[in-house]
Amino acid sequence: MSESQPLLATFRVAKSYGPVVALREVDFAVRRGEVHALLGANGAGKSTLVKILAGVHPADTGAVHVDGRAAQFHDPVDAMAAGIATVFQDPALISDLTVIQNLQLSQIKESAFTNWLNWFDLQDLDLDILVRDLPLETLRVVDLARALARDPQVLLLDEITAALTADQAERVFALLTDWRKQGRAAVLITHRLAEVRRICDRATILRDGRNVALFEPNTAATVANGSLTGTMQDVGEHELVEAMLGADVSELEKSDEPEQTSQRQSDSRTSSPEIAFAVQGLNSGEVVREISFELRRGEILGLVALEGQGQERLFSLLSGDRQPSDGEILVDGGQRRWRAPYDAVGDGVVLIPGDRLLTLLPNLSVRQNLVVPLFSRIRQWLRIPADERQRVMNAIDRLSIDTRAASQVRRLSGGNQQKVAIGRWLVAGFRTLLCFDPTRGIDVQTKREIYALLRELAASGAAILLYTSELAEIPLVCDRVLIMHDGRIVDEQNAAYATEASLLTAAHGLEVPA
Repeated sequence: MSESQPLLATFRVAKSYGPVVALREVDFAVRRGEVHALLGANGAGKSTLVKILAGVHPADTGAVHVDGRAAQFHDPVDAMAAGIATVFQDPALISDLTVIQNLQLSQIKESAFTNWLNWFDLQDLDLDILVRDLPLETLRVVDLARALARDPQVLLLDEITAALTADQAERVFALLTDWRKQGRAAVLITHRLAEVRRICDRATILRDGRNVALFEPNTAATVANGSLTGTMQDVGEHELVEAMLGADVSELEKSDEPEQTSQRQSDSRTSSPEIAFAVQGLNSGEVVREISFELRRGEILGLVALEGQGQERLFSLLSGDRQPSDGEILVDGGQRRWRAPYDAVGDGVVLIPGDRLLTLLPNLSVRQNLVVPLFSRIRQWLRIPADERQRVMNAIDRLSIDTRAASQVRRLSGGNQQKVAIGRWLVAGFRTLLCFDPTRGIDVQTKREIYALLRELAASGAAILLYTSELAEIPLVCDRVLIMHDGRIVDEQNAAYATEASLLTAAHGLEVPA
């Protein structure tokens, strides 16, 4: 094979999930002896491309080549046989098995695995410990060591440093430097742009499922066929963000406030000054650091963060699923120490998780799912008092839930499943609503209905914290927005004037131009 022949490449790869187009004829090439960054805003198509390269999902059209030859991956085993190892953002380990049992299940040699644990200074790790008992940063290293033990030619790393300590991240960088010298290749997905400029040889940027930019050494900066090329040494972090956005982030032009946003704010600014929910100095290891904020009744407070910045852990803390190592959670001015989500629900603090399947009972009916929070008040499951039946019907009508397949929630569309997940709290009642990406993966019309419902709930006095991976949602529904980076709140913006550029710039830990 010639030196210029890519070790791993895609040609015009496309992928859709129903009506959602994730990739649009993407060309992507990784050479031997390089670390190649794959960048893009949330939803740009990065994870879909990696899953195709890892054999998790097949491409609809296009081709994948390994070492110059066409390859077809029917499953991850095929990709691993071709020399491709992937470390996903969520560790691919079975939590109820021990570390050694996971190795045996994956047919990984223990000696090769422990050699890599030594590299990461984890030689004292007990291999008989259950995976669920390991902290996230150790899980990431275990997953990486397991991938390395396969002796791959290509590493696909999705936000590998997001949950690692600084010294472990340095070991990853040393690994990648050594990897490059051996003539192997790595693809690095990261939102930490300083890492890209430090360790990567080239960077490909996806936007809306398309390959729109390539930063390549020893190439003069040009714009051709809609794609930007330049040198990694010369490019600045703002230029990378600009390429991801397709706009000049150095000029954050604020358009006039949309009429609907202006009207919404005129309504919401009459909200109560009463603080419904607050956190002070909240910490959870290295993942959540010194988080403090206040949420008022009648307010929707937005939260923006790039992948892997601690937002999931934060919502686990706020909903009682985890306990903080330090700091306070206050509800109506009183400090709370929750041992489980049940305790938080008792205080009127409820969570809409990002993965609706985690909260729904898929084989039960719409009605049964809606009344789940009422279990503590119902002695017999199917004998619900008349007023509670009426609440169920009101929630179905209020959310326009399609009940044609009401006998089993799993038969509903994703949008209607999400409506059921929200509707159960309309039935049970709440005071503070924690929404984690509630409109992810649902259609535009359902999104609009959920936005309208959130505004209606806020107008009636509810306090709402909304994390969303879709930045365009912020000015549509929120009053204020907090931006989280590396486990900390790094900025606060007026949602009415926040732009995708200002939010994404702050989310990368960069200063937003005045």
